[in-house]
Amino acid sequence: MARRSSRLSASAAQSELAEALAALRAELKVPGEFPPAVLAEAEQASLAPLGSLPDLTHLEFLTIDPAGSTDLDQAMHLAVTDAGFEVDYAIADVPFFVAPGGVLDDETRRRGQTLYAPDGRIPLHPPVISEGAGSLLPGQVRRAFVWRFALAPDGAVNETSLTRALVRSRRQWSYDEAQRALDDGTAPPALAPLPAIGKALIAQEAARGGASLNTPDEEIVLTPDGYGVERRVPLPIEDWNAQLSLLTGMAAATIMLAGGVGILRTMPPADDAAVAAFRARTELLGLPWAEGTEYGEYLRSLDRSQPRALAVLQAAASLFCGAGYEAFDGAPPKQPVQAALAAPYAHVTAPLRRLVDRWGLIVCEALAAGNPVPDWARASLTELPHIMNMTTSLSGRLDAGALDRVEAAVLSGRVGDEFDAVVLAQNHTRTRIQLAEPAVEASVDAIVGNPGDALRVRLVSATIATGMLVFAPV
Repeated sequence: MARRSSRLSASAAQSELAEALAALRAELKVPGEFPPAVLAEAEQASLAPLGSLPDLTHLEFLTIDPAGSTDLDQAMHLAVTDAGFEVDYAIADVPFFVAPGGVLDDETRRRGQTLYAPDGRIPLHPPVISEGAGSLLPGQVRRAFVWRFALAPDGAVNETSLTRALVRSRRQWSYDEAQRALDDGTAPPALAPLPAIGKALIAQEAARGGASLNTPDEEIVLTPDGYGVERRVPLPIEDWNAQLSLLTGMAAATIMLAGGVGILRTMPPADDAAVAAFRARTELLGLPWAEGTEYGEYLRSLDRSQPRALAVLQAAASLFCGAGYEAFDGAPPKQPVQAALAAPYAHVTAPLRRLVDRWGLIVCEALAAGNPVPDWARASLTELPHIMNMTTSLSGRLDAGALDRVEAAVLSGRVGDEFDAVVLAQNHTRTRIQLAEPAVEASVDAIVGNPGDALRVRLVSATIATGMLVFAPV
């Protein structure tokens, strides 16, 4: 795994960064502490008996998440069968803890989703639920929505079922731990089939014409020396694990569309002009997208470690735009497809961290069982697109603002230094660049080279309070 990092060590810069991050929260009006009434209702809900449900605690479920995670939405149990594979995918039963119309329900609708910042997470639900009674922690009996998929060897879905049940995770794995266990052959039977299943589902995605960018992540990390920025290429297991979530979301969309009620995560296909412009860009970058090659196949063929490939992926992101939520009750949306997946899709796998998933799970459970969708869920479906779009916008602004300020802090002691960089993109007046080291993206107020070109830049200034970096070409 390619990994580059830069660490902030100057105490003065750390102090200034802490102030800048606090000011960013205030500027964006990020939610603060939960009101006492909300905490009290959550505490009471966390103590409620689990009730009588089918018992699936004999299945050896496990979770795979970033190291240190405590809000565990999903657990899996995988098996090889004579007909292919069986996937049991358990999703935390958050609706059990949130009474419709209560103060906790109101507060979660105000928040919309969990927000992540370098100086702390802003959870959707109080920790007594999100990190306690509702989280699929190892060794604990928990309520869950359990999706069961019977897959053919090629990943095609032969059968799907959904039921509320009791489950117990056996172990919480980090991505690094699980990848090592799969690589060295020590993975338990419930985890060992993941590579074969993940690769089969990726092949199904390719056959549909779907595409995943899977670009290296620019992440903020906290080390003993302070905050830093790290560029990390996702592990293979992260793609395989994500495929299980996508499988579930597509199954949920199928149930909703068949039942005539629900809420989809949609994204329109790119128009012909945008596709033609992107194809022309790939030719200029020396990595032409050949006629007759599917878009997703082309993106999957790129070597993510090459600067020109990063510039292509930056350009490709322009085709992955317009994502939103479409609620419906009766006629389906005119455009029900999530274009990157080339299939209808719904959010149902992260209810601890995303509000809309609570509705998706309740709607799907009712439809799968042949029962009426609860009135509270049906009546409030149309409220969700606005809530989710607003909070997704807030999340994006918080992420970008925090990253800018951390990058400025990382580079605050290097004003006047020169750096190697690669051109990612440009408009009429500015050039977007990526430094080779540290892992920082920035802009130059000039047209310098073409996307994919290497260049040398000098840092003119770094303002931590605003996250502003000024570079000049050398």
